[in-house]
Formats: sequence, structure tokens, C-alpha cells
Amino acid sequence: MLLRDHPLFNHRKVPSWPPTWTWVSGLDNKHPLGEIGILRDVLPSRIKPADRCFLYMDFDGASYIGCLLIDDIAFCRQIVELLLANRNKTIADIGSLDLFVYCVEYRGYGFSRYT
Repeated sequence: MLLRDHPLFNHRKVPSWPPTWTWVSGLDNKHPLGEIGILRDVLPSRIKPADRCFLYMDFDGASYIGCLLIDDIAFCRQIVELLLANRNKTIADIGSLDLFVYCVEYRGYGFSRYT
């Protein structure tokens, strides 16, 4: 199963992948939509319940932030680890990650419960 298609990427039954991007700095806001740009960093929420994480990405000379809302807190923690391991890759490549393969290669992430 591809990351982008995983059924737990939702908040109250609304899909959360890819996140909506909000301009934070750099050149003009290009209003990017979808799986675009390069993932630079991932921060888990410090507010409980930790059901979200924040993605920082660069696109066309500007920086953006997006929020992934995920109802399953354990899945959210695992996604943070997976995304951290894939910094500096394109958002599209990350969306195309095969979670089954990732689970087999990185058993520590515990994705077998979700794939």
C-alpha cells in the first residue's frame, strides 16, 4: 500500500495527505497544491493528544508548512519517524513509498499493524 493511499491518513474521516501548504518565508507564495516540493523537516505536535505533525517543505525558492492530522495517535508517531527518515526527498516520492516494503525493511516502525 502506498503511503498516500493509507486509510489512516485522515482526521474525522477527511483525508489529510497531502497537507494544505501555507507560505512561511522566501520568494513569492506560489500557492502550491498537492504532492509538491522537497520535505525539509517534520515536527510532532507537543500538545496532547499528539494527533498531528507539521511538515516543512521548500518549493520554488519559498518555504511552506503543512499539518497532517491523524486520528490514530500510534500511527501518527510512526509516520513522524518515517517522514524524518525521508527528509530531503520530494513529497511525491514520499507519497509513493510502499509501506509494505518499508515495513519489511524497517520493522522498528511497526507498520505491519497498519498495512
